[in-house]
Amino acid sequence: VQLVESGGGLVQAGGSLRLSCVASGSIFSFNAMGWYRQAPGKQRESVAAIGSGGTTNYAESVKGRFTISRDNAKNMVYLQMNSLKPEDTAVYYCNAVAFRPTGEYDYWGQGTQVTVSS
Repeated sequence: VQLVESGGGLVQAGGSLRLSCVASGSIFSFNAMGWYRQAPGKQRESVAAIGSGGTTNYAESVKGRFTISRDNAKNMVYLQMNSLKPEDTAVYYCNAVAFRPTGEYDYWGQGTQVTVSS
């Protein structure tokens, strides 16, 4: 399984970006998909997640500004980011989780840089 992110870039504070993540296989096979981010010198943190049934969860810091969605037909997951702040600057990673009888499997993309200037 491969996950490939796109859509990162440089944006001014208050602006918007939409990140995309395409999976090499059907995302129906994943129990959940999500976005994480890692800023320089900080640990990787969960930003948003979406379950196979469409249930979503967000970090408190992005609630009301970010929206995660999925397109099962295209095997894609999106993160719409509005009202961006300088503290949103980080490398954003797409994640997929599959629960199998043999255990939990995590898949990661290579990351896409998001830089928000003040």
